[in-house]
Formats: sequence, C-alpha cells, structure tokens
Amino acid sequence: MYLILLSVLTWLATCQCSIEQDTKDCHLLKLGLESTSVSVELSKQGFHREVITTVEFSPALLSSVRVLLVHRWPQGVFIDPYQLASLRDQRDWQILLDSAIDLEVPAEKTSGFVSYVFPTPDDPTPSLLKVTIPIHGRYHEASSVGKTFTSVDIQPPELLLRDEKCLKLDNLELYTVVEAPCTVDNSSTCSWFKIQQHQRGPMSLQIPVGDRSLVMPVCGGTLLVTMICCVVLSRYMWNHQIMQ
Repeated sequence: MYLILLSVLTWLATCQCSIEQDTKDCHLLKLGLESTSVSVELSKQGFHREVITTVEFSPALLSSVRVLLVHRWPQGVFIDPYQLASLRDQRDWQILLDSAIDLEVPAEKTSGFVSYVFPTPDDPTPSLLKVTIPIHGRYHEASSVGKTFTSVDIQPPELLLRDEKCLKLDNLELYTVVEAPCTVDNSSTCSWFKIQQHQRGPMSLQIPVGDRSLVMPVCGGTLLVTMICCVVLSRYMWNHQIMQ
C-alpha cells in the first residue's frame, strides 16, 4: 500500500515539474513572438531583383525554437532553382518550393507558388536572420492600351515559430496556428505559431511590357529592312560573279 502511494506521489511530482517547465518554455516563446520584428525590402532594377527579409529575434527566445519564413509569390515572378543551388554554399538558410518552376512560360500561363525558408538546422536560433532571395520577372502579354509597364505586387512573408516543448499558448487571439512542413525535407507537417503583425502593404515591382499598337510598324519596318538587305546582297553577288 505504501509502495503504491509513494509511486503515485512520485508521478504527481514529475507531472508538476513537467507542467512548470512547459509553462516556462511557452512563456519564453510568447515573449519571443511579441518582440520579434520583420522588415522587407526590394533591391536592384529591371527583371532581376532581390527580396531581402530581415528578422530580429528577442534575446529571450530559446535556442530550441525553430523558425520558418513563408513567401507567397505571385504569378508574375519566379525563383530559379538552379541559381539557388549554385548559391547554396553562400547562404545560411535552406529553401523548399511547393511546386516545380517552369522558367520559360509567360505570366498568363502560370500560377503563383509558395516557398518555405528554414535557417540551417544545425545552428542555434540566430538573433538576426537575413535572407536574400533572387527573383526574376516573367514576360507579360503585350498591352493593347499603350502601357509600357505592368505592376506585380509582392506580399511580405509570414513568420512562423515552433517549439516542440510548447504545444499550446494562452491568449491565442494574437497568434494563429497553421500547418507547414517541419523541415526542408518536407517529409511531414507540423503546427507552427504565426505572428499576427501589423499589416504591411505589398511591394510593387514594375515590369516592362510590349506595346501591341506597335506590331504593324515593327513588322513593316522589319520586312522593309529585310527586303533592302536581300536586294543589296543579291546585287553584290551578281556583280562579283560578272567580274570573275
């Protein structure tokens, strides 16, 4: 009887310690969620740009916390997987794409896609994470109203955090629990806490487009130049043949 009572008391003490530790971990994670900031900027010009995301984490954030940046890209841009592979040794993060990327199709024949950016798993959670993703504008259908540029809006990324020691947070109206890949291997999905930050407006990317009203002048000019070149070349060959 005394042995059973001792076992029950030991189990209750272990549960109490576990609950206290989980509460402490969740409290630190909550502090980290509240004091983490995200900034995004767009660099370079033309079709080839870079999206630079900077995340500043709270010093109170535990090293066991996992970080994930989710970019939802519009159909007007694409990421080159071969370029990312060539830059693998120059970055401290990994990226997962939710679908295959066709580099050649125009914007109107493709759809948007999602990328998941993970810091290097072997490293502890950094105090400052800076991710630079090269993006490229797709060719767009020529304008019939004389427009020379079209606008592509790029939304800021979503910041997700996860700690295996903390599965539930109080006051959840500040956070949203979402499902996303656990790692870059995409072998399973996990529950992540998404920070409900102040809404930032999208970044606008201006991409040049053709002018459909110039089709006839351009075709006519090209045909005229081609005919002139053919006449000049034929005359040269005729004169050269006579001289021989």
